[in-house]
Amino acid sequence: QVQLVESGGGLVQPGGSLRLSCEASSSIFRFNALGWYRQAPGKERELVASISSGFVTKYADSVKGRFTISRDNAKNTVYLQMNSLKPEDTAVYYCNLPYGSADYWGQGTQVTVSS
Repeated sequence: QVQLVESGGGLVQPGGSLRLSCEASSSIFRFNALGWYRQAPGKERELVASISSGFVTKYADSVKGRFTISRDNAKNTVYLQMNSLKPEDTAVYYCNLPYGSADYWGQGTQVTVSS
């Protein structure tokens, strides 16, 4: 069993920045890809960014150039740096670690972008 704990969400004005963190309870973290997803009210969960075990990153078109995903294997932690935030970025953000037949999710952290 792997536990993922997110932190760093909050209320920010448009144009502001936040950094989300997701810490895994297991060292299998370092051998796997991870992703950040988000779900806005009334919408389906969507992939925002992912990072492979080899540090290859991918982003949704809506966040390219504004968000940066990174990982620190020594800390079993993945980060999502979010800059130039927009109201449409408002959502609950989840980190995800797929491992074999299992699919681990964090509890989510709320990000609200509003003036």
